[in-house]
Amino acid sequence: MRKNNHPATFTPNRLRQRLHPYRWLFLALLLLLGLVVTWFFMPQGVARLFRRDLTWQTIQANGVWRVGMDPSFPPFEWLDDSGKPVGYDVALAQQIADRWGVQVEIVAIGFDSLGDAVRTGRIDSVLSAFPYDERLTRDIAYSAPYFDAGIVLATSVGSPIQSVDDLAGRQVAVEWGSMGDMVGRRLQREGIPLQLAQFDTPDNAVSALVEAQSVDALLIDQVTLRVAQVQGAPLVAAGPVLESNPYVIAMPVNAHELQEAVAQALETLRNEGTLASLEEEWFGHLHE
Repeated sequence: MRKNNHPATFTPNRLRQRLHPYRWLFLALLLLLGLVVTWFFMPQGVARLFRRDLTWQTIQANGVWRVGMDPSFPPFEWLDDSGKPVGYDVALAQQIADRWGVQVEIVAIGFDSLGDAVRTGRIDSVLSAFPYDERLTRDIAYSAPYFDAGIVLATSVGSPIQSVDDLAGRQVAVEWGSMGDMVGRRLQREGIPLQLAQFDTPDNAVSALVEAQSVDALLIDQVTLRVAQVQGAPLVAAGPVLESNPYVIAMPVNAHELQEAVAQALETLRNEGTLASLEEEWFGHLHE
């Protein structure tokens, strides 16, 4: 028998025969692609595949942004005579919501519970003179600062305490969980044997020094100090600013679209001069 030394000729029929074993593989790939596309357009599928921000979707769907605040810290947030939340943070939240075309729902929560509230989904965000805390960054995402109120040591006029070096054995009032509280703990770790007296609100911390005289000094932000001075409290700052105290908006760590929307809104408000106008509206009288 002679050998065929000529290469085989691939006719259309022969080509189809060669490709026949791959047809089922091709069909299987098409089916798989169809399932993936179907899954893509299901809410659960998108959330898993692209970690869709369900917090932002809910805000858009309901037309409501749930913002947690502790309304006990004027001029940032407090309740007026009618029980309505007012203040710088309330006005800022409204400005942001207006740009999104949604309403603001202020949820009153104690300051020390605000972080838990945003982590558990009770609220969408915290906007409440809330300081950045690097210890919570695994669970909470923070915006860029919108305000900075440095922490200072405040004492009564005529007090022998002139700086943190004079705090050994002294009682120092702080608002529990605040940046002042954190600064006090840091000073303790650095070897200053001061005693922290923790209060549930900054007003109560101020009253402990000014009225009850049960403490020797305060670790508070400059805005709180200035408000107290305007109201007649005989207080002075002892020494320089001890710690930057940037106020930020806190959000769920997986709420990526909400974080981006907040970042864009704050940038717009800053560039437009709205943040400066809000500061003048709510804090201008403190500089008079």
